Amino acid sequence: MAADERLACVQASLTIDNTTDSWLARMFTADYAGQFDAFLPGLAALRLPLPLGGSSNHFRTDVLRQVGGWDSYNVTEDADLGIRLSRLGYRSGVLSSVTYEEAPARFGPWLKQRTRWYKGWMQTWLVHMRRPWRLVRELTLAGAVAFQLFLACNVLAALVHPIFMAGLCYSLLAAQPLQVVGTMHAAPVFAATLLGGYASTIAIDLIGLRRGGLLAHAWVLALTPLYWFLLSLAAWRALCQLVYDPQRWEKTEHGLAKTSRLSAADDRQTWP
Repeated sequence: MAADERLACVQASLTIDNTTDSWLARMFTADYAGQFDAFLPGLAALRLPLPLGGSSNHFRTDVLRQVGGWDSYNVTEDADLGIRLSRLGYRSGVLSSVTYEEAPARFGPWLKQRTRWYKGWMQTWLVHMRRPWRLVRELTLAGAVAFQLFLACNVLAALVHPIFMAGLCYSLLAAQPLQVVGTMHAAPVFAATLLGGYASTIAIDLIGLRRGGLLAHAWVLALTPLYWFLLSLAAWRALCQLVYDPQRWEKTEHGLAKTSRLSAADDRQTWP
């Protein structure tokens, strides 16, 4: 209410409540910490487009109606809406508030949820890239570059990762010795690309975990290479669904958590 009318939405920070249910839930906690406590505040500070999360968004209702509301055909309608707001001259900000959320602790539900996210990001990218030059004009060059980085590059990295790793392993283990020697000049570039991807992800997640007081769970980031293969599986599954079943929405069942950080914090409170 204190801001000007171009501020159309504020996004609260999301954090995982059932962090200790499994290593996947811990990794989800690190993911969310990096996204909502480091990455999105950075985009907001630079006044760049925000891919909104699905919980704790607070809108100006008149603006929400003006921009057409949520796209019922996009399975990540929140991310799409964040880009649409920015294209129409509005901006989104972050709110100093925390909303607790339950993460899938088992692989099957996690895969379905992450598949839906990747598919929705693909849909969002395809919709907004129908007229690329118009996108650049409406988002500005900096906004358009940010859009490519957090949507296109995010999905592309997940799709390419297993192919890259397979090629790297083949060149090192299965190729003829002379072929390996002949390609050694490229090895530093490949290694820097791979390690740079891991390091940037881990760095952002560490910043978020530190800001959220969750550094005790940072050990799970050692499993980032394994986690990336799971992300790749979800991305390829999403690409197949985008072709054959684009509007399929695999629901995530909640109420299955075995632990709760919020409840544990409440239990530790001493009341007069």
